[in-house]
Amino acid sequence: MKGRDLVGVAQTGTGKTAAFALPILHKLATDPRQAPKGGARVLVLSPTRELASQIAQSFRDLSGALSLKIGVVFGGVPHGPQVRSLGGGLDVLVATPGRLLDHLDARVARLGAVEFLVLDEVDQMLDLGFINPIRRIVRALPKKRQNLFFSATMPANIRALAGELLTNPVEVAVSPAAKTADRVEHSVVFVEAAKKRDMLVELFADAALSRVIVFTRTKRGADRVANALDEAGVDATAIHGNKSQGQRERALGAFRDGKTRALVATDIAARGIDIDSVSHVVNFELPEVAEAYVHRIGRTARAGNAGRAISLCDHAERDLLRAIERLTRLNLPKVDRRGAAGPKPATVMRKSASLAAPAPQRPHHAPHRDARGAGRPQTGGSRTRAGAGSAGAKWRAPGG
Repeated sequence: MKGRDLVGVAQTGTGKTAAFALPILHKLATDPRQAPKGGARVLVLSPTRELASQIAQSFRDLSGALSLKIGVVFGGVPHGPQVRSLGGGLDVLVATPGRLLDHLDARVARLGAVEFLVLDEVDQMLDLGFINPIRRIVRALPKKRQNLFFSATMPANIRALAGELLTNPVEVAVSPAAKTADRVEHSVVFVEAAKKRDMLVELFADAALSRVIVFTRTKRGADRVANALDEAGVDATAIHGNKSQGQRERALGAFRDGKTRALVATDIAARGIDIDSVSHVVNFELPEVAEAYVHRIGRTARAGNAGRAISLCDHAERDLLRAIERLTRLNLPKVDRRGAAGPKPATVMRKSASLAAPAPQRPHHAPHRDARGAGRPQTGGSRTRAGAGSAGAKWRAPGG
């Protein structure tokens, strides 16, 4: 409200969009001006189409009867409607960098009247894939403006890049930069890579997994996992960058409406999905960048709700798991299913409470030990689980 540049860091799902939208709307309402033709008073940049649409809708919902013109610009859809929207002038423009640059190059967009620049999910916006487009866009902005940067994580290298674009910023960090959402229960399942799909189907035998986002590392992997779930009788759909905008919107709509039980996604969905009552996040593959774990599991336990995160980890992913535990300072509860027989159609596990509701995680401060000694339960021993894969298959913590 004082006009200072700002860096805001807070857990995902805690209301960062409202944190910048409400003060901006207040300023627009108390200083009414005609929306600039071909441009906007407010520019919000987002890394994904889904997040751009979501932010624009939040501005519409919060602006009420202010009669503001709010537009959204992203790729994958025709240029025409966006050109007409920009031509009429906007109070708030939410955009992805690539399509906005297209409009700038075509001299359709003019950004000389921007008063507020917002970068949401700034750690992703300022990585090597976005920094050059961001710099080009910033050169088209007036020097006198307010910059507001928001993210759930703020690694040191990203903080240094942000420093290029900010002037004497105030930093407001309401939680540690890599802190996961408070109401998420975590668990890790050690399983061979070849048995991950069977394990995923086994998890879905538990009705508690009612609305689940499954994350993969690749687009092709997302399609394969969605097909495997469909073949096993679990309604699933995939969303990733190779899908058209229409396909992505239909997939999100079906998941939001409860028509599909599982949404299989690449990390494109880790930043752009805000859907009520996501019961679980399953990491079919661990992310290669540890910060992505924070964003992935932030799709559940939003707005004060509880949620659960299950990660399937094969031997090749142990270093990725260690990196996640170091970043989050958590010692994630672990279950060892290596060597367990795969589920058979007649004996698929009907309940998976031990995975769906793991024991609360402990803070992790010591250096990560060898994986076979990590996360040993306090009581030790092993327990059997009737109907889990072959009869009498044992559920062992690592080293048990």
